Amino acid sequence: MTEVNTPPRVGGWTRFVTARPRLSLLVALVITALAVLAGSGVADRLGAGGWEDPAAESTYATKALEREFPGSQPNLLLLIDAGEASVDDPAVAAEAERLAERLAGERGVTGVGSYWQSRTPALRAEDGHEALIAARITGDEKTAGATLERIAPHYRGTHGPVEAGIGGPVAVRHEMQTIIQEDLTRAELIALPVTLVLLVMVFGSAVAALLPLGIGIVAILGTNAVLRGLTELTDVSVFAINLTTALGLGLAIDYALFIVRRYREELSTGAEPLTAIGTTLRTAGRTVLFSALTVAVSLAAMLVFPQYFLRSFAYAGIAVVLLAAAAALILLPAALILLGHRVNALDLRRLFRRGHRPDPTRQEGRAWARTATLVMRRAPFFALGTTAVLVLLGLPFLGVKFGTADDRQLPSTSESHVVQQHIREGFPGSPGGGLEVLAEGRATEAQYGAYKERVAALPDVARVDGPLVKGDFAYFTVLPKGEAVDDPAQRLVGDLRETRAPFDTKVTGTAAVLVDSKHAIGERLPLAAVFITIVTLLLVFLLTGSVLIPIQAVVLNALSLTAMFGAVVWVFQDGHLSGLLAFTSPGSIETTLPVLMFCVAFGLSMDYGVFLLSRIKEEYDRTGDHDQAVRHGLARTGGLITAAAVILAVVMVAIGTSRVTNTKMLGLGIALAVLMDAMIVRSLLVPAVMRLTGRATWWAPRPLRRFHERFGLSEAEPDRTVAEPEPARDKAGASAG
Repeated sequence: MTEVNTPPRVGGWTRFVTARPRLSLLVALVITALAVLAGSGVADRLGAGGWEDPAAESTYATKALEREFPGSQPNLLLLIDAGEASVDDPAVAAEAERLAERLAGERGVTGVGSYWQSRTPALRAEDGHEALIAARITGDEKTAGATLERIAPHYRGTHGPVEAGIGGPVAVRHEMQTIIQEDLTRAELIALPVTLVLLVMVFGSAVAALLPLGIGIVAILGTNAVLRGLTELTDVSVFAINLTTALGLGLAIDYALFIVRRYREELSTGAEPLTAIGTTLRTAGRTVLFSALTVAVSLAAMLVFPQYFLRSFAYAGIAVVLLAAAAALILLPAALILLGHRVNALDLRRLFRRGHRPDPTRQEGRAWARTATLVMRRAPFFALGTTAVLVLLGLPFLGVKFGTADDRQLPSTSESHVVQQHIREGFPGSPGGGLEVLAEGRATEAQYGAYKERVAALPDVARVDGPLVKGDFAYFTVLPKGEAVDDPAQRLVGDLRETRAPFDTKVTGTAAVLVDSKHAIGERLPLAAVFITIVTLLLVFLLTGSVLIPIQAVVLNALSLTAMFGAVVWVFQDGHLSGLLAFTSPGSIETTLPVLMFCVAFGLSMDYGVFLLSRIKEEYDRTGDHDQAVRHGLARTGGLITAAAVILAVVMVAIGTSRVTNTKMLGLGIALAVLMDAMIVRSLLVPAVMRLTGRATWWAPRPLRRFHERFGLSEAEPDRTVAEPEPARDKAGASAG
C-alpha cells in the first residue's frame, strides 16, 4: 500500500465563508448600518444604579415607603446658601419658602419639605449659613432623570439673597450618566488612533492593520444594538457601555491578530490564499472560537447575581464576545480572500529601514524561544519568584473595605459632589444617610412609643424620629452615630432587624442596602466561582486532553489577578495616587466591583492562555517533545500575546481616563491585570511550571483520553498523508474549517 501527499482539505466552513466574499461583506455592511440605527441613543436609555438586590428586605421597604410616604426618602436636595447671612434671616427664609412652594408645584415632584417649614436641626448647617429643601422626584431612573433635567435650570444658581445648588441621589445618578457618556466618546477618540498605530507596528502593513480595527468597530456597533434591544426588556447599567467598547475593540483585535498572523504565516510558506484560509480556520479559527467560549463563560457567571449592575455586564460582555468572534470567523476570512497577498501591502516599516533586513517576526520568535529556554533552565527560580511577587502585590486586598457608590465617584468639581460634600461636612447627623424602619400592621400609640424607646437604647443610635402613621403603615427614622455606611451603621442594621416589635418591621437606608448587597453577593459568590471553575476545567480539557493543564490554567489565571486586586485597594480605597489620577477616595470599594473585575479579567486571561496552550498542544502532538513544544508555543505566540495585551491595555487605559471613579478603577485595574498576565504569567510562570511538571503535564486516565479523542478539540493540522486505495475518512466534527 503506497502513501501519497495530498494538499490540505478545504472544509465546509471555509467554503461557506469564502464562497461569496463580496456578498458576505456587502451583507455585513448592511447589517452594520442597521445596527447603527438600532443602537442609536442607547446610552440615554441606560440606568446609573443597579447595586441593590431587588429581592432584599431593604428594596421592599424602599418601595413601600415611596408608595405610602413619598416624603420619607427624598432623592432631591436643594442646598440653600445664605452667604454671610443666617438661614433664619427673614429675607433668606422668605426666598427659601418661595423656592420650596414653587418646587412643590412641579409635575413629578412630591414630598417637598424644608428647614424653614419643619425647623428640623438635621436640615440646618452647624454654622447657620446653609440649609436644605428636600423633595422626591417620582418614577424610575429614566423618568426621574428626565424630570430633573427639566426643572434643574430653574432652581440652580442665584435667587435674590441665596444661592441654590442641586444634590441628592437623583442628581448624582444623572450627572454620573452624563459624564460617562462624554468620557466614553473621549476614550474612543484616544483608543482608536493609538490602536491603529500599534497595529501598524505589529503588522507593518497598513492593510493588515486596518482589518482588526474594522472587526472591532463592527462588534461594538452590533453590541450597542443588542443593548438597545435589552433596554426594552430589562434594566441595563450605563457602565456596561464602557465594557462594550473595551471588549469589542480588545477581543476583536485579539482574534483578528491571531487569524491574520496565521494567514500570513501560511502565505509565507507558499500556500495559495484559499488553502491558507482553510488552514487558518482549522487552526487559529478553532482556537478563536474556543477562546470566545471561555471568555463568555467567565462573563456569564455574573448572571447568578441579582444586581442588574452585574447582570448588565454579562449581557454586554457575552454579546460583544460572540459578535467579535463571529466577525473574525466570517467577515475576516472573506476580506482575506479578496485581498490575497495584498494583505501585506503598504508595508510602512520600509520607510524606517534601508536595504534588506531580516523578517522581524522571525527575529521576534527567536527571542521568545531564547526566553523560554532560559526560563525552563531555571524553572524552580522563576516559578517560585514570580509566584512570590504576585502574592506580595495582592496583599493589600486583605484590608479591603466594602461600601456603596456615592457622589464621591464624581469629579470634585461636579455640582452634586460639591453639594453632598457640604452636607457631609457641615450638617449634623448625615441628612439622607439615616435608616428608615417600616412598620406594617396596626398598633397603638403606646406600642409605637415602647418600640421607639427600645430602638433609642441601641448602642449605635444617635437619634430616633417618628413615627409617622398612615393606616396600617408607619415609619421611624433612625440616625446612626458616625458615617452613614461605616461599620457601626452596618451593625445597627442588624440590631434593628433583631429588635422585638409588636408589628412587622423592615429596615432600609444606605447602610441597609449595603448590608443586603454584601449578603446577596456573598451568598452567590461560591456558585459563580464553581461555575467558572468547572466550565473552565472542562473547556481546557477539551482543548488539551490533559488533567493537569486545566488545573494549572485555573490556578495561574487566578494568580495573575492578584496585582489588580492589590492595586485596587492600595490606590482607590487607600487613596494613594488620588492626586495624580484625579479622584476622591471614599475609603472603600463598591461591593460589586471586585466581582465584575474578576470575571472580566479572568476571561481575558483565559483568552491569552488558550492562544498559548493551543500552539503548545499543536507542537506536542506533532513531535511528542514536551520541552520543544513549550519553546515553540511561546516563540509562536509570545509576541502576539504581548502585542494583543498592550493594545487591549491601551483601550482599557483610555476607558480609565474617565472622571467617574468606578470606571477609572475598572479600566486601569483590568489594564494592569492584562499586562501582568501577558508579560509575567504567560511569559515566565507558565513555561516554568510546565517544565517542572514535564511529560506528566499531558497525562489523563484512559476513560478521559477516550472521551477527548471523541469530543476534544485540537489546533493540530489533519494528517496530510493518506493511504491508497483506502479512502480518507473524516471524524465527526474534526474540522471547523
